Amino acid sequence: MTEDTPSAPPGGAAGGQTRCGIVAVVGAPNAGKSTLVNRLAGTKVSIVSPKPQTTRFRIRAVVMQGEAQLVLTDTPGIFAPRRRLDRAMVAAAWEGAQDADLALLIVDARAGMTEAVQSIISVLKRSKVPIWLVLNKSDLIDTKRLLPLTASLNEQLSFEETLMVSAETGDGLDRLLEKLAARVPYGPWLFPEDELSDLPDRMLAAEIVREQILRQTHEEVPHHTTVETEAWQERQDGSVRIDCTIYVGRATQKAIIIGDGGTRVKEIGRRARSELEKLLERRVHLFLNVKERQGWDEERARLRAIGLDDTR
Repeated sequence: MTEDTPSAPPGGAAGGQTRCGIVAVVGAPNAGKSTLVNRLAGTKVSIVSPKPQTTRFRIRAVVMQGEAQLVLTDTPGIFAPRRRLDRAMVAAAWEGAQDADLALLIVDARAGMTEAVQSIISVLKRSKVPIWLVLNKSDLIDTKRLLPLTASLNEQLSFEETLMVSAETGDGLDRLLEKLAARVPYGPWLFPEDELSDLPDRMLAAEIVREQILRQTHEEVPHHTTVETEAWQERQDGSVRIDCTIYVGRATQKAIIIGDGGTRVKEIGRRARSELEKLLERRVHLFLNVKERQGWDEERARLRAIGLDDTR
C-alpha cells in the first residue's frame, strides 16, 4: 500500500465504523434541488414552488443510509445577481459547495446545457471538491437525448460520477444514496441520528408562509417578499402560537398579499398553518401581519434575519 492510498479506520464499516460527509446540492434555479433534497430526506426540509429562486439560504438535511450520515446542503439556485439579496444568495450557494466533502451538480435534463449551467461549470472547474453530475427529470425525456447531453456535460467538466434520476418520482434515488454512503469519508456523525434538519422551527415557520406566497401570488410579488417569525409562544395545551410578519417592497404588493377583504392573506395563513401542523405534529395558531418596507432586500439586517450573512 502506498503512502497516499486511503484506508478505512481499524475495524472498517463492518466493525461498526461510521461515515459522515457534507454533500452540497448546487445548480441553476428550478433544476429541482429542493425537491431532490426533500425526497432523499423523506420529509420537507426545503420549501418548493414552480418559481425560480425559491430557496434563499443554505439548509442542511440529515439523511441516514446504513452506517453513513449524509448531510445534504440545499443551496440557492445560482444565477446572475442584481440586488444585495441576490448576491448574498449566490454567495451562499458557492460557499455551500466549497465547504462540502462532495458536490452534486443538479441539471434539469429537459433544459439541457443552458447558459446558466455553462456558467456554473466554468466556476466548478476551479473547485477542489469532487463533483458528481445528477441529471434530474430524466424520466421526462427520451434516452436518445440523454446520452448526448451526458457526453456534452462531461466534456465540459470531468465528473467523478454521472447519475440519472427523477426527484419527483424517486427513480434512481436509492442508487444515488447508496453511492453517496459509500463515497463519504469515515468519521463520526455530525448530528444526532433522529435529527432531520438544522433549520430552526422559527425559520421553518417563516419559510412555510413564504412558500404559500410563492404558490398563491404571481409576477414580481413573490421575489419582493420576505417573512420573519416575530414571536413564538408555547401554550399549556401543547399547541404553539406563531406570529409572522410579511415584508413587501411596495404598497401595491401589500394590497396583492392581503387580497380583497383579506381573503388572500387568510388563505396563505390557512394553508401554511395546515402544513406546519403536519411538520410540527401539534396544533398551530398562526397570525400574519403584512408590512411595507421599501428596500428590505438591500438591508443587511433583513438578510441576516432570513439566514443570509452578507458583508458585500
